[in-house]
Amino acid sequence: MIWRIGDRALELSSSAHLMGVLNVTPDSFADGGAFLDHDAALQHGSDMVAQGATIIDVGGESSRPGSNPVPLDEELRRVIPVIRPLREQFPHIFISIDTYKAETAKRCLEAGADIVNDITALRGDPDMTEVVRSAGAGVILMHMKGSPKTMQINPSYGDVIAEVLDFLRMQRDIAVAGGIQMDKIAIDPGFGFGKRLADNVELARNLNRFATLGHPVVVGISKKSPLAQLLGNPKLSFDDRVWPTVAFTSLLREKGANVVRVHDVTPNLQALRMTDAILAQ
Repeated sequence: MIWRIGDRALELSSSAHLMGVLNVTPDSFADGGAFLDHDAALQHGSDMVAQGATIIDVGGESSRPGSNPVPLDEELRRVIPVIRPLREQFPHIFISIDTYKAETAKRCLEAGADIVNDITALRGDPDMTEVVRSAGAGVILMHMKGSPKTMQINPSYGDVIAEVLDFLRMQRDIAVAGGIQMDKIAIDPGFGFGKRLADNVELARNLNRFATLGHPVVVGISKKSPLAQLLGNPKLSFDDRVWPTVAFTSLLREKGANVVRVHDVTPNLQALRMTDAILAQ
């Protein structure tokens, strides 16, 4: 499988890739404030590249449950000074901008980003489809029930797999109708975004069904609360969620994940490579 991103291609047939999380925010759930300083953000991005991340996902607005939107100017102030030097220093990596605002995406693509990671799957801004199309960018369409502010207020599904599949198929078709090429689209079932614990488990068990859509499957479960809930300790610290994340990374790769979004690159990359080695036998 090939994911075409701009005039480059990411090969996904034989191994999965890691997307390193670079939150330039004061309030992200796992690392809020740690990399708000641009120098600290650049150092962390450099470290993740050195550790083996193929994609660096830069975000200037938290999407944790209950979070509030960030004004456009503030989002741009946070992310542009990080994306530009990352592009200059690491021309070989892929840079993703985690945003649902078309103007943010446009400015970040102009500054050197390659991918738009849109948690609203193009629903958050009517201009986003054209921004992605005109730039020839890669795009990640993610499923989310509601908004970050409301998504964990009693979410419910009749059949979570069927409903998420139908949603992603519909948004994919809308993207293609808007001129975005099929091979530039990746999909994300949205672990933790408007999902109960049972829904997240069901998504993990049936992740291979999302391959039927014919697009790279991106997943992000790193340090999220379902890990602590599955271990029977909802108060488990973020630091103590590293190894549960690694275990989930291996499972999700076995189930067909092509790109895994994580905070801790080294242990998760080891898990991916071990799983890839076993799957190749």
